[in-house]
Amino acid sequence: MSKIIIVEGKSDKLKIKNIIREPIEIICTNGTIGVSKLDELIEELFDKDVYILVDADKSGEKLRKQFRKEMPEAEHLYIDKMYREVASAPTHHLATVLLHANIDVFPEYLDLRMN
Repeated sequence: MSKIIIVEGKSDKLKIKNIIREPIEIICTNGTIGVSKLDELIEELFDKDVYILVDADKSGEKLRKQFRKEMPEAEHLYIDKMYREVASAPTHHLATVLLHANIDVFPEYLDLRMN
């Protein structure tokens, strides 16, 4: 697996795991991430395509800022601010966000009625 998605919580992971059609590892930070854990992650993810998909809130932005600094090559994916949390965003919205990052998703999740 060369693609990795980093999310905040288990509910985020479960939600996007069902939408994605290709084998991608999803890593949870559980809200925050310590320096030593982040250093470990950077080494582990060195030659992989890393995507950051966190909540559109204060803690999500803090985490995003940390990753921007420590992992500038990671691609940041954004959900619409009106949904605030990845876990509460509609599946069609998440599928569209993932698809725009060239991540293969199940086509039925792109349908607005599949919410």
